[in-house]
Amino acid sequence: MRLARFPTVRGRLLALLVAIAFPIACLTALAALTTYNTVIAAIELAQARTADDFAVRTRVWHRGALRVLLASGQLIATPDTGSCADGARTALSSIPGYRAARFVLADGRVCFASVVPGVTDAAMADLSARLGGLPRSATRSSVGLPPARFDQVRIAGTDHLVTAVRIDSDPVLREAVLLADPDLLDQVFELGGASDGVNVALVSGRDAVVMHRGEDGKDDLSWLPQEDVFPTDGRRWEARSRGGQKRSYAARLVTAPDLYVIASFSNAPERAARMQFLALLVAPILTLILLCLVYLRAIDQHCVQWLRAIEAAARARSSQPNARAVIAEDMPSDIRSVAEAFNTMVDEQEVRQRRLQTALDDNRFLVRELHHRVKNSLQVVQSYIGLKKRDYRDEARLALADAETRVHVLSAAYRFTLADGEMQPVRVDLFIEDVVTMITNLVRSRDQWVSSRLETEATLSVDRIIPLGFLVVDVASRVLRGTPGVSLTITVRDVDATTLEVALDADRPIPLSEPPKMFAGLVAQIEAVQVEKPEGRHLGSWQIRHRA
Repeated sequence: MRLARFPTVRGRLLALLVAIAFPIACLTALAALTTYNTVIAAIELAQARTADDFAVRTRVWHRGALRVLLASGQLIATPDTGSCADGARTALSSIPGYRAARFVLADGRVCFASVVPGVTDAAMADLSARLGGLPRSATRSSVGLPPARFDQVRIAGTDHLVTAVRIDSDPVLREAVLLADPDLLDQVFELGGASDGVNVALVSGRDAVVMHRGEDGKDDLSWLPQEDVFPTDGRRWEARSRGGQKRSYAARLVTAPDLYVIASFSNAPERAARMQFLALLVAPILTLILLCLVYLRAIDQHCVQWLRAIEAAARARSSQPNARAVIAEDMPSDIRSVAEAFNTMVDEQEVRQRRLQTALDDNRFLVRELHHRVKNSLQVVQSYIGLKKRDYRDEARLALADAETRVHVLSAAYRFTLADGEMQPVRVDLFIEDVVTMITNLVRSRDQWVSSRLETEATLSVDRIIPLGFLVVDVASRVLRGTPGVSLTITVRDVDATTLEVALDADRPIPLSEPPKMFAGLVAQIEAVQVEKPEGRHLGSWQIRHRA
């Protein structure tokens, strides 16, 4: 996982946590699924073994009854035993729970005995004939027991377990029928300590219950399945009980064709296994969520809040110069080191700023003093030129007047730019008006006139206002010196919010003369563009861009 994809510290730490916990959660979920499948398989196996166990118990009991019946028949058929009926009665009385027996010997004798009223020889003969036509169950035994019929019958209103056998090849015994008390199966169907949710019954003919045991009471058969047809492949199935509940069942054939052991099981173990599976499945997810929440809380409390405090202090520096990062006792040592380094950096920055401010103030003072001295020096030069001009006449006097005017341009520019003690832009209209006044006083003769029309409030820096003054003085001086009686008009107006125009006009056509070489340099310093060349009365116009 590329943690750099996450922009914040919180996001990267959470991504790292998820990258570690997610595989663990997947493995835990896989283990939960495996455990669930294993538990369900164990439950199904245990339930199948329970049904098999009771089927085996029932088969063992029936084989025992068959052995007793065959042994009694052989014993009764012995010639020295006296009356066979007495022998049969003696055998019944010696075995509790055996109620009646009837034997048909190979020599034609019929031996019948009964210890309960209502069971007659005719009833037993009829029962033997009826059972003889039904399928018999072959016992899988190495002893070689003959096929027999095991069933339940009702005679004279009483239920009996019946064991019937017919042997055509035996030299002594041909037929034998035994009636026994169903209560003899009590111990066979003893559930022991495994009766929770388990019901077991011996069913004959799909619906006749021979014996049953379970948690629902001796006479409650509502746990039996609603269907009368049971799976014959030994598989476990789920169905609705007669009481309407969904239960698990297993059926085992005891003796063919329709003597079954039916075992019913509660779905509580499956539900418990399912709940265990859900708990094991949900637990990693809940653990991951809880871990993320706790991790978020820890990140915010021990990391993010201190980083945000440092960020807030850094952002507050613009409005609160004294802002510092918070340093607390419970801060992590590495973040505390960052906060202390930040505060140290802020302190050093303030020291540097104070030093820079002090140096800047000193420089400003020196610059002001320098410009003040330059202004004073220019005034001295201008005064000296004015005094010297009195000693000359004609061309020399005009040249000195022209020089005095240019020096005045420099002096006026510095006077305006330092008017408030600081270097600041100069208003063009005030400066041009002062220059026009000086031209009128120093260059103009008595028959000449110089006027101005100022329609602007634009400002220019001192570096641009000085060459503008020189330009105006140069054009005006050349015209006034070469044309007697001329009148000049200097116009300064705003073309738009960022452009002003300077134009000079005469009251008569002026012969064109080549401007000095320095004239182009002045235009370049002003950053002006000449929009109209000198022609006739028009002496030229220039447009200058400035800041609004």
